Amino acid sequence: MNINNSAFLSNLQIQEAILASQSPKEISRNEEIADQVSFNDILKKKLEENRSDPKDRIQDIMFSKHAINRLESRNISLTDSQMDRLNEGTKKAGEKGIKESLVLVDELAFIVNVSNKTVVTAMDKTSNEENIFTNIDGAVIA
Repeated sequence: MNINNSAFLSNLQIQEAILASQSPKEISRNEEIADQVSFNDILKKKLEENRSDPKDRIQDIMFSKHAINRLESRNISLTDSQMDRLNEGTKKAGEKGIKESLVLVDELAFIVNVSNKTVVTAMDKTSNEENIFTNIDGAVIA
């Protein structure tokens, strides 16, 4: 298909022309790719499920958009056990009056806004070569 010398007026017309030139097999594959769910979508869904139960809402922490981006870009995934320890570390920080905490879980480090129960950023041991954390008023090893 030659689009260079065409007189398309919009992106929609280009999209329709491309789709019209694809075989049914190619269209099916494109639909499969579009149906795949990102990590961000799965995390949001799980957080929404947890918010539906008031007991879980009190205990579980949330992840900021920045933290979600860091988890994805650094290929960090948390096990259920690590999530439980992160929640527990955040709870302990709150009990001690910490407002911005560094919570260490295995080889992962999380900066958590304790009052909002929100992870602000996340990193593994290779992401922070200097091992310096600023703007915190406490740390918890969970």
